[in-house]
Amino acid sequence: MAKTRKKNNLSRKSIIGLLRTHSAIIEELRKRKVVRTRNNPVQGYAEWLVSKKLNLILEPNSNTGFDATDRKGTRYEIKGRRITPSNKSTQLSAIRNLDKKHFDCLIGVIFDKDYNILYAAQIPHKVISEYSTYKAHTNANIFHLRKSVLEDKRVKDITKKLTS
Repeated sequence: MAKTRKKNNLSRKSIIGLLRTHSAIIEELRKRKVVRTRNNPVQGYAEWLVSKKLNLILEPNSNTGFDATDRKGTRYEIKGRRITPSNKSTQLSAIRNLDKKHFDCLIGVIFDKDYNILYAAQIPHKVISEYSTYKAHTNANIFHLRKSVLEDKRVKDITKKLTS
C-alpha cells in the first residue's frame, strides 16, 4: 500500500515538481557527503561506497587521474555504472590519459536499477590498458566492466567486500 501511495505522489507531481524533488535529493546527498557534485549520483555514490568499505582516502574533486589512495599510497580510479532494463551497457565513463598511468588500479562497480551492487572488481592498470579501446572522438579509453572480466586471474572480485 505504501509503495502505491509513493508512486502516486510522484505521478501527481508536475515536471518542475519532479525536477525540484530530484534537486532536493541531490542536495541532501551532498550534505551527507555521499556525493560531491550535483551531477548524476552514480559516480559519487560509487566513490563514497568504495572509500568507506575499503578504507580509502578520497582525493579532492579537482584531482586528475585518480579518486582515492590507500595508506600505502596505491592510487585508485573509481567508476560506477547503473544498469537498467532499458540500458544494460556496462561501459564505464571515459578514462582519459591512460598512458600517463595516473592510477595503479581501477575499481569498478556495477549497480542494478535500485543501486544494489551486482558485482565489483579491482583491476590493475595494465589490465585496463589491455581491455580498453582508445576512441579519438572522445580522446579517451573506453572500458566495459563485463562480468567476464572477473575471470581474468589478475582481476580481484571485490563484490563481497562492498556488500558486507
